[in-house]
Amino acid sequence: MKYWHETLAIARRILTELGRRRRSLVFWTIFPVAILLLNGLIYAERAKENLSFQEAFERAAPATLVGAALFFSCLGGSVATVVSEREHRTLRRLFLSPLSGTSYFLGIFLAHLAIAIGQTILIGAIAVAMGAQFRGSWLLGGAIILLSILSYVGVGFILGTQFARRTEDVNALVAAFGVPLLILGGAFVPAFIFPPILLEIARYNPIFHMNEALTQVMADGNGLEEIAPHFWFLVAFSVVMVILGWLSYRRMLQVERRL
Repeated sequence: MKYWHETLAIARRILTELGRRRRSLVFWTIFPVAILLLNGLIYAERAKENLSFQEAFERAAPATLVGAALFFSCLGGSVATVVSEREHRTLRRLFLSPLSGTSYFLGIFLAHLAIAIGQTILIGAIAVAMGAQFRGSWLLGGAIILLSILSYVGVGFILGTQFARRTEDVNALVAAFGVPLLILGGAFVPAFIFPPILLEIARYNPIFHMNEALTQVMADGNGLEEIAPHFWFLVAFSVVMVILGWLSYRRMLQVERRL
């Protein structure tokens, strides 16, 4: 129970601070909504002979969620949180309190999980308002979203603890690391218009697998058997990223103790 209460306290503090910065919340709302509308219109125009307007948004919603909303909130947000806590010496104060490092790690994850759930509801509600109908298993879709969140937060801890030292480093790091992966993952440009060579490269991109798995489940109604290559890639990737994120976090704590 000690770890649970400490984890909730950390998550509550991060969400409270985010709530005070209302401008960030507004931008985190506007950005995925804008990408959803743009993706939906692109899908509808490029595939108007094969897809209806409603079906276009069924395919645009998964790409927008995992490629735009969750990427910037869970990966970019976790990087920014870790860097900000280091800059404000929060971690140094952590060593003087009974709060455990494990609870702190879990608290950051829980906070970004809550943000991700909010964005999922927002994107889903707008897509439904545009006529989309999600046909697949909600349980399987939720598992894919959870794996995506785990992957993003794990990568965020790696980048935030090993490569970013100041708050101004965050935007450059996320842009340099993430934007090419987002484009290759089909977040901004539908993957079906990629040339063959880019499709081959995209198969090594976790965002591509997130996008394809969620689209096939929610828009096509496919089950686990049909999306097995994408799903198990995400399982393996998320486990590795969480482990590496935890190890990077522990290494950062050791460095901070010596400062």
